[in-house]
Amino acid sequence: QQFRGLQFFFALLSAELLSSRCYCIAYFAISLSLLFKMSAPDLTTTLLNCQSPDPAVRTAAEQTLAQAEHTNLADFFIALATELATEGKDVTVRQLAGLHFKNLLVAKDDAVQTEKHNKWKALPAENRSVIKATMIGTIRSPVQTARHTAAQACAEIATVELPYKEWPEFLTTLMENVTSQQLDDGVKISSLECLGFTCERIALVSDAPEIAPDVTDLMLTTIVDGIRSDRPDSIRLAAATALRNSLSFTRKNMENENERNMIMKTICEATQSSDARVRAAAYECIVQIAFQYYDKLQAYMQTLFQLTFGTIRNDEESVALQAIEFWSTLAEEEMELIDVAEELALSGQPVPQDQVCVGYVKAALEHLCPLLTETLTKQDEDLEVDDDQWNLSMSGATCLTLVANTVEDAVVPAIMPFVQQHIQSENWRYREAATMAFSSILEGPSAEAIGPYVNQSIPILLNALSDSNDLVKDTTAWTLGRICDLHVRSIPEETFPTLVNGLAGKLLTESPRVASQACFGIHNLAAAFQHDNAAATSGTNALSPYMPSLLQTLLQVVDREDASESNLRIGAFEAISVLIQNSAPDVLNVLMQLLPAIIDRLAQSFNMPAVSNEDKEQKEGVQGLLCGLIQVVAIKTTKEQILPYCDSIMTNFLQVLQTKNATCHEEALSATSQIATILEADFLKYMAALQPFLMAGLRNFEAYQVCTVAVGLVGDISRAIEDKMQPFCDEIMSALIEALQNASLHRSVKPPVLSCFGDVAMAIGAAYEPYLQLSLMMLLQAAQTRAPDDDDDLIDYVNGLREGILEAYTGIVQGLKDGGRVDLLHPYIDAIMGFLEMLASERKNDYDNEVLGKAVGLIGDLASSLGGTVKEQLRQPYIMELLREGHATGDETIMETSNWANSMVQQVLAC
Repeated sequence: QQFRGLQFFFALLSAELLSSRCYCIAYFAISLSLLFKMSAPDLTTTLLNCQSPDPAVRTAAEQTLAQAEHTNLADFFIALATELATEGKDVTVRQLAGLHFKNLLVAKDDAVQTEKHNKWKALPAENRSVIKATMIGTIRSPVQTARHTAAQACAEIATVELPYKEWPEFLTTLMENVTSQQLDDGVKISSLECLGFTCERIALVSDAPEIAPDVTDLMLTTIVDGIRSDRPDSIRLAAATALRNSLSFTRKNMENENERNMIMKTICEATQSSDARVRAAAYECIVQIAFQYYDKLQAYMQTLFQLTFGTIRNDEESVALQAIEFWSTLAEEEMELIDVAEELALSGQPVPQDQVCVGYVKAALEHLCPLLTETLTKQDEDLEVDDDQWNLSMSGATCLTLVANTVEDAVVPAIMPFVQQHIQSENWRYREAATMAFSSILEGPSAEAIGPYVNQSIPILLNALSDSNDLVKDTTAWTLGRICDLHVRSIPEETFPTLVNGLAGKLLTESPRVASQACFGIHNLAAAFQHDNAAATSGTNALSPYMPSLLQTLLQVVDREDASESNLRIGAFEAISVLIQNSAPDVLNVLMQLLPAIIDRLAQSFNMPAVSNEDKEQKEGVQGLLCGLIQVVAIKTTKEQILPYCDSIMTNFLQVLQTKNATCHEEALSATSQIATILEADFLKYMAALQPFLMAGLRNFEAYQVCTVAVGLVGDISRAIEDKMQPFCDEIMSALIEALQNASLHRSVKPPVLSCFGDVAMAIGAAYEPYLQLSLMMLLQAAQTRAPDDDDDLIDYVNGLREGILEAYTGIVQGLKDGGRVDLLHPYIDAIMGFLEMLASERKNDYDNEVLGKAVGLIGDLASSLGGTVKEQLRQPYIMELLREGHATGDETIMETSNWANSMVQQVLAC
């Protein structure tokens, strides 16, 4: 205890001395505190054992650390800080101690992160002072690894404390480190790294208060001092990185013209550094400024224009990539500002001054387009086609795509001369670059502007599918796929057969990458027939003649030995799926011949060997995709047509559900929904075998997509077998309630769970009574959820929640009415009406009137089911207001529902 008291005394002394900037004496005090602390149980061996190859040793060490954390967190923090700070110790141990310290304050999950931060805040102030003094002192360690690790750990502490204006010594110490003439460059670098880490981490903490202006001033002063042109490049690099991370906190400084000029001058000077890493980091800052401070760029654009153009043409690739990113970011910002201006114009509102699109991209178009097409010719000759490594030509293509979406028709005359000149060049680089340039401008311009060029391009592109260069073939197939997606109406009718056959001809003979792009083209071509109403009357469409051969060839693609490369197998399955979905009635016989083949493939897949994890993932991936194909075929069939296959289908689905693959479960349960919908009451015979897997899906809260599909399946089965659902409801309703009560379940699952109450009630009628009280309590609780006006995502979620609540109420009312027990609702009428009253006054962003339409429907159901018992409630002004709003939507369905609901209300009021 005497040792601990002395250690604590010297640690507090060191903290006080640091706050007074008495660094040499403070470091001596820290050393003494560490000397006494070393009498504590040895942490070194435990940390090393955490890296042991022996699982037993490793587990025991991890348990020891966990026990130390839970026994006395303050002492554990101090012990880890001591281990990191002790000079002479093995550097690996010091690093392990610092990383473990950092991880005590870090978590990917927001809730866990908050919990860890709260634990730190709960530590006694004197303990935190000891720890902070020890950690920030270690940034001056002569050992680089120790300094760097301490910088990371200090950043985590600062993330917790700086937003609350705590730990004032942090910034003053780091500034002293950076500006001191006595300290070596390594300490300055670690100090700047610490600032950069801190800014990066604070930006990720969602509920942190805004950083105080005096704090950001000190941060910025320290960073800008480090990036000065007379500093060594290693220090400038650390400072530039820190500056990039700090820009999200410097709005006040950027608003001040003098300070903004100083920041921009410093960054622009850094783009001229002799070190490519510093130049690239400086451009990263410029990119961030374009993203966050677009409205402040005007005074600097001429300089930035010259700097970026020169860099793109002449600098190393790593730097040029960031200069291109500046123009990509500008294009994205201007796209967004143009959209905002259009939305405001529709409502007659002026555009705020800080949201005006200046049009930098359009103004630079004449010079920017030739520069970008030049980058397209700088393909990496040694790069394999299947490699996705980012390079100059890829960056240029991405930028050109964004430019096209920003300036729209204006890009066509700027790019098409290059395309026309080089698309049939003898030099493969120019052929590929011209094809990529054409592909990049397909989205953005109107069909009138780009359509004629699309029309002319098809024969040339089809011919290029046989090019001698793999990259040219790959880009050509991609371009054809984009044309099929974006401009299918511009494809001449007489060219359609040549296009289909040209793409199909590459499926089996070309590399996986090119074949995958051909699948993409066929997929998009088929998708173009999604809204082809003519097939319903004529019984056919343009795809029909090619369906048998396309489906057969694509199934052969699935069996290619190299189908796992470049997503070829997945692309082939998706193409088959879209072909089936958009097939005309005259190919139904083809689909019925295909169905047993797909079922057989699924049955055979269970016998596929799976030696490695990769084999297992591939096998289960195929099973999920085959389930999806069965589902899309089933949608096209009638009950009589598919019934003979259903036993085999369900047997295979149940076997798929025995795997431990969430995607497989999602596909199998989704396909089962379709079978239930088709079979209706005949689906009952599968329920006993399906129930365990259905319950597992409903309780799969981690793979929330599976849970969502399982909830949907409950609704489909309820509609299919109706009152025969009752024996299975105890378990199902219990699982649905658990889902709503689970705080960690993804919020998107909860609206369909609420809606599912209505599906079950509709199915079992009066038998819903045992679940009524608890389910209505859940609905009332969900109805209290509100969203702030400035959070569109949360508003959308709340609207979805309200739709689910309304669907549940509607189903429950109708179910109890059909079961003759509508009287059970009497105690809850006021709460239901209160919800409707709230909707009349508090709806936000109900653009499609989905909430309004369902609210009007519920009013009608309440009036028709409860009659005179709700007469007084139906007299309330909000009822008439909702009905009037429904009628005023202009939506035919909602207007019809409003008229019906109004007639029901009037009948009640007339009594």
